[in-house]
Amino acid sequence: MSKIPVYFMPGLAASALIFERIKLPEDVFEIQLLEWEIPLNKESLDEYAKRMSGKIKHENPVLIGVSFGGILVQEMAKHLNARKVIIISSVKSNLEFPRRMKVAKATKAYKLIPMNLILNLENLAKFSFGEKMNYRIKLYEKFLSVRDIGYLEWAVEKVIMWDRTEVDPDVIHIHGSLDDVFPIKYIKDCIVVEGGTHVMILNKYRWFNAHLPSIILGEKAQVDK
Repeated sequence: MSKIPVYFMPGLAASALIFERIKLPEDVFEIQLLEWEIPLNKESLDEYAKRMSGKIKHENPVLIGVSFGGILVQEMAKHLNARKVIIISSVKSNLEFPRRMKVAKATKAYKLIPMNLILNLENLAKFSFGEKMNYRIKLYEKFLSVRDIGYLEWAVEKVIMWDRTEVDPDVIHIHGSLDDVFPIKYIKDCIVVEGGTHVMILNKYRWFNAHLPSIILGEKAQVDK
């Protein structure tokens, strides 16, 4: 039996190293890690998603995305025949955005964010991983790989301006109860990881290793929430 290809997409500015502790049974799954590309001039999110879809070398892949990566894999699924789309610490539509993000969209306040200051590692960590990020600088250096101002400006705008309002009912959503970037109170129809924060892919990896196989194989009802 051929293995199930599982493609992982990290969050905003993050490296695929965030998945280094994720282990799936090697006799069933084949893990593939995706990395962010620098966007082309005036590239739309759909165009970017189509370009990233070209990196998928298997038919019927499972796409798993974290945070902004979760948004991206949903857009990539438009261009692929995906077996399953799973998002972690993310949103299924802009209706699940917290109020501050909706205000930022309405006022275009995101354009005032000083990206050159965000490129400071500690600020970038807070921006990408949430205010409660307690990892030390060496971990920021390890997990945050994209420090390009053009990418950050593009990525922030594409998140804030994401225009999806209709949820794909087939998307499986895994979300932490303590997520401070996308608070759980705005999230509907998800598998809740109790105590999980926005960076639970790093510190709740045991939960994912225990449950992702059954979720991918369609045994969602058996997941211990």
